[in-house]
This record gives sequence, structure tokens and C-alpha cells, in this order.
Amino acid sequence: MGHLKRNLVTARERLRDQVAHALRAALISGELRPGEVYSAPGLAEDFGISATPVREAMLDLAREGLVEPVRNKGFRITEVNERDLDQYTEIRTLIEVPMVGRITRSASREDLEALRPVAEEIVRAAREHDLIGYLEADRQFHLSLLGLTGNERLVETVGDLRKRSRLYGLTTLDERDQLLPSAEEHLELLDLMLAGDAKGAEACMTRHLGHVRSLWAEGLKDAETPAGRRPKRGRAAAG
Repeated sequence: MGHLKRNLVTARERLRDQVAHALRAALISGELRPGEVYSAPGLAEDFGISATPVREAMLDLAREGLVEPVRNKGFRITEVNERDLDQYTEIRTLIEVPMVGRITRSASREDLEALRPVAEEIVRAAREHDLIGYLEADRQFHLSLLGLTGNERLVETVGDLRKRSRLYGLTTLDERDQLLPSAEEHLELLDLMLAGDAKGAEACMTRHLGHVRSLWAEGLKDAETPAGRRPKRGRAAAG
């Protein structure tokens, strides 16, 4: 019985992860709208499964700052406005730009080169229109790079900012081929750091974060524009 129970728990966790992955994809594509409330039973009906794994997956997304629970209704998709984006960018610039300079001066070539496959994965994902892969590789690159400072709290802080500023309507940007230039900046940054050019790396990071900020704004605009709206997955909760 113990073995059977473990298998059931593993299958349930796997289903929750699959649902969470599908919900993240729906957020990125704009199928789930910022500000709207979705019920777990309504989403579960579309998935053809019970509400429990959907509710568990939504709680995972809540911990990432992507949704927030609404008592007796479901989960509201987190909204991000222009003021939020400006503040997130300002904080990330204050942290990441000087840290890149410090890392350039202190990190080993081996540690920096270890990031090249991740930087190349970002470019590959952008070229192949793999949006989930793009965001995951981008997250891994930036947080792994900051991890070279040895400051875990700094990495957690930037990680939290990234979650709260995740792009909505990313599909539209991808269709316009606006992601590739930003993706390629990761390789440019890495090459500058490997060359020992701390000032150049800081300038590249400043430009990159400004580029990312403009992408956030475009994604936000598309998410709020009726013409950019896509069919919703699941039913929004009443009220």
C-alpha cells in the first residue's frame, strides 16, 4: 500500500506541475487576462480534470506573484501598470548594473563561461518562438550571474522583482520578432565580462534593462488593448 500511495502522490504532483505549466503559457499568451478572476472549477472543466490539481497549481502561481487568491471566487491575475514597471526597472538597475561590474572584476573565466550555454539557449528559444523556454533560460541566466556575488538575498530580491514584472501578451511581441535583439544582448554582455571590460558590461546591462523595460511596456499595452486580446482559457468567476 505504501508503494501505491507514493505512486499516487507522484502522479498528483506531476499533474499539478503540468497544469501550472499550461497556466503560465496561458498567462504569457494573454489567454488569461490581468485583473480578471478565474475559478478553479471553471478552469478544471476546460482541462477535463478535477479542481484540486488546478487549485494547487494556482497556489504555486500565487507564490510566484502571478495570481492572487480572491476569497470564495478563485484567483485574480496580477495586474502590472506603467508605474510598477518603472519602479521595478529602477530597482533592478540599482542592483544589477554595479553587480555586473563587480562580477566582471572578480569572477573566474570558468564561472562566466559556464553561463554561455544558458545565454545561447535564450537566443535559441527566441528564434524558435519557445516562450516558456525563453523566460526560463532568461531567469536562469540573470539569477545565476548574480549568484556569482555569493549574496543569496540579492538573488532572491531580483528573483522576486522578475516574477512581479513578468510579461503579459508576450506572444504578440514574439510574432513581431521583438524578443531576439534582447535575447542576443545576453551573449554580448557575457563577451564583455569575459574580456574584463567592467564599464562596457555595466553599460550593456543598463541598455539591456532599458530594452526589457520597453518590452514590458509593449506587452502590457497589448494585454490591455482589445485588438490584442485572445480567447480566454476557462471561465472567469462571476462578480
